[in-house]
Amino acid sequence: MSSPLSLSKSATTTCASLLTQLQEIWDEIGESDSERDKKLLHIEQECLDIYRRNVDKERKYKAELHLSLAEAEAEISKLVSALGEQVSLPLSGKMKGTLKQKLAVIDPVLKDIQTKKHERIQEFLNIETQIAAICAEIAGNDRVISPTDVQVNEQDLTAKRLAELKSHLQELQSEKNLRLQRVNSYMSAIHELTVVMSLDFKKIIANINPSLANHLNGQSKSISNETLANLTSEVNSLKQLKQQRLERIQDLGSSLIELWNLMDMPVEEQLRFNHITSLVSSCIDEITRQGSLDIHIIEQAEVEVERLSALKTSKLRELIFKRQNELEEIYRSVHMDVDSETARQILIQLMESGSDLSGLLSSMDDQVVKAKEEAASRKDVLDKVEKWKHASQEESWLDEYEKDENRYSAGKGVHINLKRAEKARILVSKIPSLVENLTAKIKAWEKERGIPFLYHKAPLLHTLEEYIISRQEKQEEKRRSREQKRLQDQFAAEQENIYGSKSAKKPLGNANTVPGTPNSRRMSTASGRYGASIGKEKRGSGHVGAVIPVNYVALAKEDQKSGGL
Repeated sequence: MSSPLSLSKSATTTCASLLTQLQEIWDEIGESDSERDKKLLHIEQECLDIYRRNVDKERKYKAELHLSLAEAEAEISKLVSALGEQVSLPLSGKMKGTLKQKLAVIDPVLKDIQTKKHERIQEFLNIETQIAAICAEIAGNDRVISPTDVQVNEQDLTAKRLAELKSHLQELQSEKNLRLQRVNSYMSAIHELTVVMSLDFKKIIANINPSLANHLNGQSKSISNETLANLTSEVNSLKQLKQQRLERIQDLGSSLIELWNLMDMPVEEQLRFNHITSLVSSCIDEITRQGSLDIHIIEQAEVEVERLSALKTSKLRELIFKRQNELEEIYRSVHMDVDSETARQILIQLMESGSDLSGLLSSMDDQVVKAKEEAASRKDVLDKVEKWKHASQEESWLDEYEKDENRYSAGKGVHINLKRAEKARILVSKIPSLVENLTAKIKAWEKERGIPFLYHKAPLLHTLEEYIISRQEKQEEKRRSREQKRLQDQFAAEQENIYGSKSAKKPLGNANTVPGTPNSRRMSTASGRYGASIGKEKRGSGHVGAVIPVNYVALAKEDQKSGGL
């Protein structure tokens, strides 16, 4: 193979042919030899210039190849450094072969690394765009972030840096999710509060941030610090408003209950505001029913309280006198002294003087409570007083009954009186123990309270003492009466024994009694009855021959019954 700089045969032949043609032309022209030499020299010079230009061109090309090779190596080194990649490639100075051969080896490597760089930049661009978008959301920037708004640092495209950005993106995504959860939680809380208080939920959240109201239209919810702060503030404000409304409703409910109780309002009237009074004892977290704290409900309750308050004065006067009646009834039921007229005059004076009627009613309520306590403390004693009074009444009845000489005569109701008399004797026999127990109860009561036990304005203990003395006197009088009667009967019996033959011829009964009168008939009937009865008894006992006056037997029998009391 010939040297690249040597001429080929065809080129040499062509040059020879051209030179021959040039000689012929010069011959025809008649050029001189000196002219011919000059022109040939000029042609040779032009040929040399052409060679020189081509040499310079090739030298420049060679330099360009060297530069391309160096730039390729530098670019590979730069990309390797930026990507953090490890590339096994020898230096061009240590490589064998021509420049083109070396470039043929380096160019594919360079293109491969450049492709990786482009792919890595796209990854960085995608991640950093997402990071920028989330940061913009957190910062409250509503502008949409596009890849053109992001500048990727091409000096650091390493996998480590990419991993750091991915980690940062995950943190931001977690932060975004947490913020979104907080936003949803706040919106849910606001919705619950607005439902309870009948407020416009959409209007409230739209004032905080329009995206919260328009998220159903595809617009993402704002998660910025400002939005979260406004949501937090709104929730706190609504909770305070809810607390204020609840306290107001509870105050109104308590006022309504107080006024209802004060004025004895019918249940039907109270049911109209049951939704108010049912919240009196509720805590704020328990109030979830829709419209429970509606401002219109509060206003209605306020109107009702004002209406009832206007009726309160007249009703209070009525209730005060009602409490006075109740107080008097309690006192009367336990036999306590009460000056009703004076008490009512005092009440009227107090009401006309402008005294606090509520306080006066409260005072009356306290008096009623104390009166009930006093009545309860007296109940045990009064129960025993009733038993004692009943026994005393039965004792008085029995005394009258036993004075009746005709109590055994046949007639309507005799057997009833006999049964009552039998029970009365048993009850009368218990009077001493009843009085003793009652006295002990009274003394214990007086000792505990340090005041006398009054019964119809008089000390009950003193009344008992008078009763005991009176009863003893009656019993003594009855004893003397029985003794006197016994002596009279004895004297009469002796007279009958002495004058029996004379009296036997006389008619039975009182000599002064006119036959046919009620007294004569009653005494004849009684004498006949008791005489026959005693006669049978005497015959049964063996005293057949003894003649005993009828009147004596009857009197002796009555005296025996009196001794059984």
